[in-house]
Amino acid sequence: MAVFLDFEIEIEELFLQQQELVKKQEEKGTDFSDEIASLQQKISQKRKTLYKNLSPWQKVQVSRHPERPFTLAYIDALTKGNFIEMHGDRSFKDDKAIVGGFGTFDKKTVMFIGHQKGINTKMRQYRNFGMAKPEGYRKALRLMKLAEKFNKPIVTFIDTPGAYPGIGAEERGQGQAIANNLFEMAQLTVPVVCVILGEGASGGALGIGVGDRVSMLENSWYSVISPESCSSILWRTWEQKEKAAEVLKLTADDMLSNGMIDSIIKEPIGGAHVNAIRSFANVKAEVKKHLDELLKIKPDRLIDKRIKKYSKIGAYKTN
Repeated sequence: MAVFLDFEIEIEELFLQQQELVKKQEEKGTDFSDEIASLQQKISQKRKTLYKNLSPWQKVQVSRHPERPFTLAYIDALTKGNFIEMHGDRSFKDDKAIVGGFGTFDKKTVMFIGHQKGINTKMRQYRNFGMAKPEGYRKALRLMKLAEKFNKPIVTFIDTPGAYPGIGAEERGQGQAIANNLFEMAQLTVPVVCVILGEGASGGALGIGVGDRVSMLENSWYSVISPESCSSILWRTWEQKEKAAEVLKLTADDMLSNGMIDSIIKEPIGGAHVNAIRSFANVKAEVKKHLDELLKIKPDRLIDKRIKKYSKIGAYKTN
């Protein structure tokens, strides 16, 4: 059964009518094909109209859709299953919230790293809801250094509500692990392409987000804090989350206009979950374009351009 968001009520009603006709057609043998086709057309038109003017909060909701494809689905699509996952940070344990390994993409060996959420309740718990711990970021850095050693480009997929804030994670150096990744990623001698698939929250996203090219899916978001947390801090309640989403300027359009990212990847109308195959194709084309450009740049020049890129972001002045 398809999952609909709270602002998709009209689409859900049409979908249920369509499913009822399909059921009657199967049970009674009556031909309702014209009515079914008409309802499908109405669903498509309603979805097109609705998704043309989504609010920032609605985009946040789409980014969290439970049927939205996650990192491993994109890796499988881009590598056609030719992917070897690697585990562990060689210090503490293997963090299931971050996955990574070598895969074949466009006839090249590429290191893929990304946050992984679960597709059901059991897997969400197993993956800690995509919230990585220090060992996850240390695993990611270990794999990045391995890619650098063998001169292989790196592609990261970002989709996390934030780094795990538990006591154990803090005791093991959560902040230090993320900060170290930022420092080391800025100096990698190989190309780094980052793609924000869904949620890009706080340092949890930045821990694998320093790249030569950063792209966002159309309905993803990228911010220092989630709308709910921002609302709870500023207004002492979660009820202002929609207003918070607006003022945080967290959408892909906002990020592009502010120079925080390099490109926006189009999604199928209705979100990436509506047509995952098309979404995979769009991400594949964008990643290929960026890698083709970056692989032509010499390592020292690559590092210089990367550092300058991030040095220009933001507004500040010195006395």
